Amino acid sequence: MKTKRQRLPGQVVLVLQGGGALGAYQAGVFEALSNAGIEPDWVIGTSIGAINGALIAGNTPGNRLPRLREFWQRLEKAPATGMWSALFQGIPSFYRPRPAAWAGPLAPVGLDEASYYSTEPLRQTLGSLVDLNVLAHAKTRLTMGAVSVRSGELKYFDSRDAPLGLDHVMASAALPPAFAAVRIDGEAYWDGGVYSNTPIEAVLDDSPRRSSVIFAVNVWQPNGVEPKSIWEVMGRQKDIQYASRTDTHIARQKELHQLRHVIRELAKHLPESKRESTGCRELTAYGCGTTMHIVRLLAPTLDSEDFFKDIDFSGAGIRQRWEAGLRDAQQMIESAPWNEPVDALEGVVVHGPGGLTPSV
Repeated sequence: MKTKRQRLPGQVVLVLQGGGALGAYQAGVFEALSNAGIEPDWVIGTSIGAINGALIAGNTPGNRLPRLREFWQRLEKAPATGMWSALFQGIPSFYRPRPAAWAGPLAPVGLDEASYYSTEPLRQTLGSLVDLNVLAHAKTRLTMGAVSVRSGELKYFDSRDAPLGLDHVMASAALPPAFAAVRIDGEAYWDGGVYSNTPIEAVLDDSPRRSSVIFAVNVWQPNGVEPKSIWEVMGRQKDIQYASRTDTHIARQKELHQLRHVIRELAKHLPESKRESTGCRELTAYGCGTTMHIVRLLAPTLDSEDFFKDIDFSGAGIRQRWEAGLRDAQQMIESAPWNEPVDALEGVVVHGPGGLTPSV
């Protein structure tokens, strides 16, 4: 049973990585937040994170969890068919093979058809589960990352700036060469995970800055053991690639925010006549007093995982990841680390047992 909406020390931001089937963990995290009366003010996502984000921001609060459940139930594959079926036959509610692409990858079919699969089934699925009117009105802010095919630059499509639709979701989830680029205003875009799979910088660099509690939901393992085979090497390489330098982003932001807090504290020691001068006001504007609580959650490694874990849409895999997200987020909510005292000079405070240590 849901409880009354909780008030946290700042806006509530949900940051969701890309990761295919691993995104079931994110849905479990959202269920825990929703059950605790914590509804996000802002959802930021890439790839499957953008899809989950659209299902959240594109529905009224009462419909969000049911729509998430229905989406993931539609993706489930029978255990007997497994991942090879997902590869060669597709997933009816998500993608289907392009036979011509498998027969001749060198054929000049054009960018809009240059992929192994068509994601038209995903567009139809999202069309039935996302309320486009709710999405367009942006009561819950939604930001989705995609990368320009031509320039290679990352672009964030933000509902604060312009209404979003299914094309924006599809573009953020267009991971090549599996899925084809999606055009928005004539420009072709691929999955934002090609450039940066952890879009946490979108909130840390936002302007104007606001104090926030940021639930950063990670599904790829930044740390791991030495692989012993080519197959294990491939899996470890994928984890490293898509974990996307989260710690580096956060370390840089901790330094920047601490400097902003230092500027604010120094300004307090200036005589009022100095503080009010034009030059001083311009300089002290670089300071701020916002606090960013980053609550890090990391999906555990399942015993059955291998290189193909991101296309493990089996019912068992989805349930295990969903339940892990629910459990991990419930434990974090119960501990409520964002309520602990914070040093006046700390602008970014990171919470999470052992940093990015997976749950057990």
